[in-house]
Amino acid sequence: MQIFHVLLMTLALIMGTALSVPTSARAQGAFGSGTPNIAARLVAQSHAPAAGRDVSIAFAMAPAPGWHGYWENPGDAGLGMTVKWTLPPGVTARALRYPVPETLMIAGLMNHVYEGPYAVLSALTLAPGLAKGMRLPIRARADWLACTDTICVPEGADLAIDLVVGEGAAGAGDVARFDAWRARLPRPLGSEAIYAVEGGRLRLSVPFPAEAKANAVHLFPLTEGFARYAADQKVIRNGDRLLIETVAGAGASGPVKAVLRTGAHSGFLIAATPGKVAAVEQDRAQTLLIALGAALLGGLLLNIMPCVFPILGLKAMKLARAGGDERAVRREALAYAAGVMLACVALGATLLALRAAGIAAGWAFQLQDPRIILLLLLLVTAIAFNLAGLFDLRGFGGGEALAGRGGMTGAFWTGALVAFVATPCTGPFMGAAMGAALVLPLADALAVFAGLGLGLALPFLIIAHVPPLRARLPRPGAWMIRAQKLLSLPMFATAIGLAWLLGQQRGVAGMTVGLACALALALALWWLGLRQRAARGGGLVAALSALAVLGLGLALLPTERPALAATRDATIPFDDARLADLRRTGKPVFLYFTADWCLTCKANEAAAIDRAETRTAFARAGVQVMMGDWTSADPAITRFLEGQGRSGVPLYLWYAPGREGQVLPQLLTSATLTDLVR
Repeated sequence: MQIFHVLLMTLALIMGTALSVPTSARAQGAFGSGTPNIAARLVAQSHAPAAGRDVSIAFAMAPAPGWHGYWENPGDAGLGMTVKWTLPPGVTARALRYPVPETLMIAGLMNHVYEGPYAVLSALTLAPGLAKGMRLPIRARADWLACTDTICVPEGADLAIDLVVGEGAAGAGDVARFDAWRARLPRPLGSEAIYAVEGGRLRLSVPFPAEAKANAVHLFPLTEGFARYAADQKVIRNGDRLLIETVAGAGASGPVKAVLRTGAHSGFLIAATPGKVAAVEQDRAQTLLIALGAALLGGLLLNIMPCVFPILGLKAMKLARAGGDERAVRREALAYAAGVMLACVALGATLLALRAAGIAAGWAFQLQDPRIILLLLLLVTAIAFNLAGLFDLRGFGGGEALAGRGGMTGAFWTGALVAFVATPCTGPFMGAAMGAALVLPLADALAVFAGLGLGLALPFLIIAHVPPLRARLPRPGAWMIRAQKLLSLPMFATAIGLAWLLGQQRGVAGMTVGLACALALALALWWLGLRQRAARGGGLVAALSALAVLGLGLALLPTERPALAATRDATIPFDDARLADLRRTGKPVFLYFTADWCLTCKANEAAAIDRAETRTAFARAGVQVMMGDWTSADPAITRFLEGQGRSGVPLYLWYAPGREGQVLPQLLTSATLTDLVR
């Protein structure tokens, strides 16, 4: 029934469109020689492919604004592309490979489409006996459907490209272009998924490590009848698995295949077999409760981190000064908690929005941007010098200077400041909580971020609402000044940590810029303190100076991360040229390819590669360990894997001196590796 429904809807859409569009529109594409709505070109990575090798080839598609093309499984309506090859003797074509598609809902029908430029890839295999210089005329008849939200036009083209048998050389521009196209292909997940159908509901459990990033998750079935395309998909994260629940299709049985989108233009090819899978709603409630508990504990423990504890200490001293005004104390505590929680929710919402836009961001995403690190460095430096008594800024004590009003408003903004400056610190339990929040529904995710804020504000709330605890606080006195200066020490430590982090991201030059800006800011604050002690103004000048320092620092920050140097015997990152050099010198090499989302990879690393006996044996034998990280689909690694006849990870290769690479089993033991050097 689903096949009939799709064919009927597609036929009706095409027939209705063909009869309704103007003659000039119908003259395009398949109906004439006008400019097509989706332009197509046949492109080869190398114009001189080598005999006995494969050459990548692509149909480069460019939809006009407002038009879209279709994935191989178009969804509830539409048609995928068909290709008829005309090839010279000795040349064969492989199957088409489509990039991860987008979703487009029109009138209740789900379409799997491409709304921008895309490329459908294939490969031509050349027979070993082809002579150099032989001309290879490659011809292909391609037909596709081009649509807008209201009309569709069948289109097609006779495409041609002429190649000449050569050495397989490819230009840098061609390689880069194909690398960009390959990066959008779904990667094989490697681990098998499990699905169950019960009561018309499909539940799919996909192995996916908890630390691997996933956002905008959507299941695109390849097997007909696996799932209803237009049905809502519920997605939650449960440990090392992604759980997806939706309406089952008419023919979900036996082994199936699908593409799982895990980010903008990225995803995985998965294979699934029938099995037992718990209901998503049950797992969702359990996951939410665990995430909330972890967020609450994580926020609570953040209070002892060096970037938070000083401000909490100042708030406690503020309570000591408040005396017996219970209502005022509790109102301030609630305002402080509201500031913390709203700031955490705002940070969480920003994070979710960034990930929905296709930006790979995680908790403390600010710290992935050296510009934000510089801003935090200057902010924490100012707080530290304020606590040390260099200048007066009452807002860090009670919040009045930040708000310019009464205590509740000041407490609110102090709470917001605490949440912001807490981002450089990550406490226990937070990783699991934040990982779950990123794949929970929006309301649940925001509840997790609010739980983090509640944990962060909890100590102050408890002290404010439990008078016996507050009564144990020391009476106000000169000790508060000394305590405030002591509290500056962890803030200075936080500033040093931020400067180190800036150095990790932008090298010595970046750290130098950060420290120079911090020094310039300190001089401006020292000048402000002198003016304040003389009962004179200067706050505006100091603020403008701070902005000028920040602007100059942003302008001087290096734009690129420095190259990382590896020690001679350490694991080095994959580099094809370096591998060739090592083999040329006769050095044994163990090369492995891994990814953060690959459970088999991580299991092998824990059970064999990272074991002390393995490292010791390799060190004694002078083995160079080289690792290729395919987490982000590095194009150089993709090319190497394809050259090895592989389309995914893990891949383990052993290069003994003077010998070709030996492919090792995909399931490793420590003995498997140590036996290589015995």
